[in-house]
Amino acid sequence: MKPSYEITQTILDLYGRINEALGFCKSLVLVKPEAHLRKENRIKTIHSSLAIEGNTLDIEYVTALMNNVHVVGPQKDILEVQNAIVAYDNLPVYDPYSIQDFLNAHSVFMKGLIENPGHFRTSQVGILKGREVAHIAPSHTMVPGLMQDLFYYIQHDADLGIIKSCIFHYEMEFIHPFEDGNGRMGKYWQTRLLMTSNPIFEFVPIEKVMKDHQEEYYDALARSDTSGSSTAFIEFMLRVINASLREMIEETKALNIDFKKRTTNALSVLEGWFDRKAYMKVCKDISSATASRDLRRLLGEHRIEASGTGRMTQYKKVHD
Repeated sequence: MKPSYEITQTILDLYGRINEALGFCKSLVLVKPEAHLRKENRIKTIHSSLAIEGNTLDIEYVTALMNNVHVVGPQKDILEVQNAIVAYDNLPVYDPYSIQDFLNAHSVFMKGLIENPGHFRTSQVGILKGREVAHIAPSHTMVPGLMQDLFYYIQHDADLGIIKSCIFHYEMEFIHPFEDGNGRMGKYWQTRLLMTSNPIFEFVPIEKVMKDHQEEYYDALARSDTSGSSTAFIEFMLRVINASLREMIEETKALNIDFKKRTTNALSVLEGWFDRKAYMKVCKDISSATASRDLRRLLGEHRIEASGTGRMTQYKKVHD
């Protein structure tokens, strides 16, 4: 049975803006962002996704754990982050239309946190908001069948992929198929589905914007529950996706401006052949990784030429 929703003018407008933003990403060569940007966005994603679910570790702690640095904090929160790091590393490996892969991802997220990770719940659950029951999920006996129907829909229906990702997120939260970890799995699997529409979504931290609008997220879920239609949630998630793309575009533009200023100044100072160390002396306060990235990009833009290999590589400005 196809999930209930309607295409509103808001949905059409937002879908158009998302496609426009994806076009901007392509023009900025953001089909696959640079390594440092991918890592920064992955940290934002993990921190925000878990913070929504109550994890208390701040982004500095998540960054440290990403870098394999020992931190002191609540063991449950540390384990949640460590599990999420592994899960997001595995993101491209999972088949977005496979229930078994969906269960495998849950097993990674919840390893050591619940007794039976990677399996659907076997009891009735309700969702509390404060002291009130905000949502009573379908009976556990219905969960396997409902999830089969949902996976059949996302694989076979002709709806737009970005729309289907939002519908999956809402319907999965409504079914609440797991004892715990439903929130992080809804966000995670939506990202996996978005990647089938455009691979760049692997590196777009939509969870950060969701965290910034957390009350609106819960309100959209509640309004869709009340109406029996996922329309309100689709509209909310499309706003989040559009805002996330726009934030990434602006960050990239800023980085490009910094690169242009830095390299223009360096090439006006450096004469003849120079190495990376000399480049870093002119461009103060940049890391060796940034220097290497700058030089690779300058080579790609044919603004410099190179001689030698490895640490012995020398560079020289190409004159017009």
